Order: sequence, then structure tokens, then C-alpha cells
Amino acid sequence: MTRVLLTSEGAQRLQEELQRLKRIDRPAIIEAIAEARAHGDLSENAEYHAAREQQGFIEGRIAELDAKLAVAEVIDPTRLNPRGKVIFGAWVELWEEEGDREVCYRIVGELEANIDQRMISHASPIAKALIGKAEGDEVEFQAPGGMRRYEVLAVRYQIEKDAKES
Repeated sequence: MTRVLLTSEGAQRLQEELQRLKRIDRPAIIEAIAEARAHGDLSENAEYHAAREQQGFIEGRIAELDAKLAVAEVIDPTRLNPRGKVIFGAWVELWEEEGDREVCYRIVGELEANIDQRMISHASPIAKALIGKAEGDEVEFQAPGGMRRYEVLAVRYQIEKDAKES
């Protein structure tokens, strides 16, 4: 199995999701299946089939999280000595040449990546280009939409909630 890297916050969120799936969602769907069975003929029972489909999704997600969390490596950038370089878990403020704007991303594991929350996977083209760079460095890389250029404005290693406040 490939390495599963997580920030400490990401690992905590995934553990909470796993516990919710096991303690709340799984029992609720089992109850929904039992109720749908009580309605009679299962061959034409849409509620039953929808509940079974949802159960499959829940069980699949539980299995995925169990397997990945069992082998996950949690990395806390505040415990490392990165010397101002972009590393896993760092927040990176960038100047985007194409959009003529400032953007900020955190480099995280694939399981916790979420562009809406400014979290990008360490395996993404931009993160691969940024790793090892420092403030003032320029990066150029091939993205799916074409060549992109950025300048690193700042690198921060504080925890997520502190970074969102600043």
C-alpha cells in the first residue's frame, strides 16, 4: 500500500468521520432497512433498495477509512525544522501570475484535500512544484489547464485554525 500522509488535524477529522459512520450512520441505515423490509415485497420496494445502496456506501467508506488510518503517517510541520521551505502541512501564500491575484493553500494528504477549504494534495502538480521552495522563489509547472507560474510570498507552519484567522 502506498504511503498515506495526513496532518494531525486531518487525521482527527477522519477519525471523527469514522466514528460517526460507525456509531450513527450505520445503525440508522440498519434501522431504515428493517423498516423498509416491514413494508412487504422487496422486489418493488424503492425505500429498501435505496437504503441497501446507502448501506453499501457507508460500509465502503468505513472500510476505506479503517484501512487508510491504520497505515497513516501523521506529520506535524510545527515539530520539524523546515528552515522556511515549503513542506507537507505548510500554508503557502502565492502570487498567481495568470489571475494576477494572491492565493493561499495548505499542502495536505490526499484524503484530506479539499480545494474549497484551500487544502491541496501533496501529490498535485502545484504541491509537487512548491515542495522545497522558499519565500521569494518562483515556480512554474504544467497543470492540466496549461503552464502555471507563481511566486512564493510566505510560508507558514502554524496549525490550520490559526492560519485561517491570520
